[in-house]
Amino acid sequence: MYRSHNCGELNASNINTEVTLAGWVQKSRDKGFMNWVDLRDRYGITQLIFDESRTDKTVFELAKTLGREFVIQVKGTVIEREAKNKNIPTGEIEILVSELTILNTALTPPFTIEDETDGGEDIRMKYRYLDIRRNPVKNSLLFRHKVAMEVRKYLSDLDFCEVETPYLIKSTPEGARDFVVPSRMNEGQFYALPQSPQTFKQLLMVGGMDKYFQIVKCFRDEDLRADRQPEFTQIDCEMAFVEQEDILNIFEGLTRHLLKEIKGIEVDKFPRITYDYAMKTYGNDKPDIRFGMKFGELNEFAQHKEFPVFNAAELVVGIAVPGAGNYTRKEIDGLIDWVKRPQVGASGMVYVKCNEDGTYKSSVDKFYDQDDLTNWAKATEANPGDMIFVLSGPANKTRAQLSALRMELATRLGLRNPEEFAPLWVVDFPLLELDEESGRYHAMHHPFTSPKPEDMALLETEPGKVRANAYDMVLNGNEIGGGSIRIHDKATQQLMFKYLGFTEEEAKTQFGFLMDAFQFGAPPHGGLAFGLDRLVAILGGQETIRDFIAFPKNNSGRDVMIDAPAAIDDAQLKELRIKVDIA
Repeated sequence: MYRSHNCGELNASNINTEVTLAGWVQKSRDKGFMNWVDLRDRYGITQLIFDESRTDKTVFELAKTLGREFVIQVKGTVIEREAKNKNIPTGEIEILVSELTILNTALTPPFTIEDETDGGEDIRMKYRYLDIRRNPVKNSLLFRHKVAMEVRKYLSDLDFCEVETPYLIKSTPEGARDFVVPSRMNEGQFYALPQSPQTFKQLLMVGGMDKYFQIVKCFRDEDLRADRQPEFTQIDCEMAFVEQEDILNIFEGLTRHLLKEIKGIEVDKFPRITYDYAMKTYGNDKPDIRFGMKFGELNEFAQHKEFPVFNAAELVVGIAVPGAGNYTRKEIDGLIDWVKRPQVGASGMVYVKCNEDGTYKSSVDKFYDQDDLTNWAKATEANPGDMIFVLSGPANKTRAQLSALRMELATRLGLRNPEEFAPLWVVDFPLLELDEESGRYHAMHHPFTSPKPEDMALLETEPGKVRANAYDMVLNGNEIGGGSIRIHDKATQQLMFKYLGFTEEEAKTQFGFLMDAFQFGAPPHGGLAFGLDRLVAILGGQETIRDFIAFPKNNSGRDVMIDAPAAIDDAQLKELRIKVDIA
């Protein structure tokens, strides 16, 4: 037995108890006649004491050789600590060591194993196994475990069955590039790693499993960012004999359960807004509703005056920033420069100060009088002391630019409290999106999403106006989950493939197995997938997912710890009959 207790559980009630502990040396303080060592494991820190007058001489001298991160085992007696530390659970006691065993020595780590480390991100990624010893990363992984267990508990209590689906599947078009895996036994052919278990969970519904879930790895070969990894984890769910309302209610319940059990927060309201409303009011389909600054469309009040920039624009739109009426010209110019950055792409910005006396001062006073600006204030719901910022241009592009500015201003103003949670549903997404380059429509969600029955006739005449039976769960400005009611009959699925530009032969080659299954009594079904990594990060009060993943990739999709991806040797390539030709 390496330990009788862990390093986080001993307290004053254990005084005079003989114990055995094991762990890593956090630090030591050698005072010559007395040596204190902080011993750390996953559960906490316990102080050890080696006393020249009370400790065996051999043990005392051995303690002086201990370095940071040495792995040791000690036996000793719990005694009361003279200088107590109220900041840790074990701060009232220490261990008077009688036996010391060095289980393993350690090199000096490349960064300090402390909450506030001196290691940069690159070096910590390279030595991730050391980074996991630090409390922030360790606690993030434990937090992830807690969330996952609560998910399993909630869904299992509702009779969901966890079923594993394959990782080696067939390549299918789902919006991103597949990772492919060569098959040695099938020359010239490849598996693909799944972007999601979409077709398999539908087949489970055909198989009568009724309620399925899985916490599952998914893979997408796409450009990375703070909240995206090439391999990520979904809470994947599917149900038979359900309508949209059934699914929304169940997963509102899951979200309430997690917020209550994990954060101790009760959330009653889950607003539902349409995709069109979200885009017009917030400029994106995953709005953060912890704060206001709703868009006010100003075409009616800003065009047909004498200002050519607005007159030529498809959309003139503004937001009122609370309490920003006292911004200096330097601060305003800084924001104008911010929206002109290539990442945002605006050509300029108009501002209006809403004075406390009810008057207005704008950067376009030459073209607009006080009555005009009063209308702008009403449209943006601006109050005295606020500032209105206005952008103009092509509608979709301008909304995206103003959405970016809205989020930036909210961050600067401290309106995005990570301990405040504001969930909502976005519903009635378009079924299809037009790719302007190819002139073809593609599925906004995926090809198996059911159209709204009342919009079916529009597929022939105005496919861009067809709404999907689809929905997204949004939490604090992040899409944490999305799903849809699926197509469950062959004829409708064939029609969908037709409007996506598939020939009959292509559809049969890619998805013949699914359409065949639909002929054997497929039930109505639908589902939803939550992004576990993102959900855990938001619940943990973070914007990025990396620290909630044990061994993440960097922004180039590399694991710098094991140096992957890497070339494979010629013998493997020959066996796979693959030739690498890099121009």
